[in-house]
Amino acid sequence: MASFLAKMFTWWNGSTIGTDLFTRRFGKKVGEDQFGNVYYEGGMSTYGLKRRWVVYNGYADASAIPPGWHGWMHHRTDTPPTKAAYTAREWEKPHNPNQTGTALAYRPKGSLAVQGERNKVTGDYDAWTPGA
Repeated sequence: MASFLAKMFTWWNGSTIGTDLFTRRFGKKVGEDQFGNVYYEGGMSTYGLKRRWVVYNGYADASAIPPGWHGWMHHRTDTPPTKAAYTAREWEKPHNPNQTGTALAYRPKGSLAVQGERNKVTGDYDAWTPGA
């Protein structure tokens, strides 16, 4: 019962009931990536293109789509990586999940989240004062 309610009311940890119904009715499985995300195609979008979507394996994180699948999802190519020998470019890095909200999040020098004293403002900056 709990999994049914989670599927009914949440979208961030898997597909919803609506997505499952649409996938069963119109979806044709195109492939799966190394993270377990499953890619589908079917139906028509409002722009006359075939609709493409992904059912994430676990938490829905759009940055978890590999570069080859990203190109296919955004209609940059009509050939999915499963049907073409896709090789990553030398400048493409492996997936690094979004770290926002975790202890590993980027905190630049001077951020309020960084421990210690913040440096005094220098240079050509003058704080705004009302009425000045």
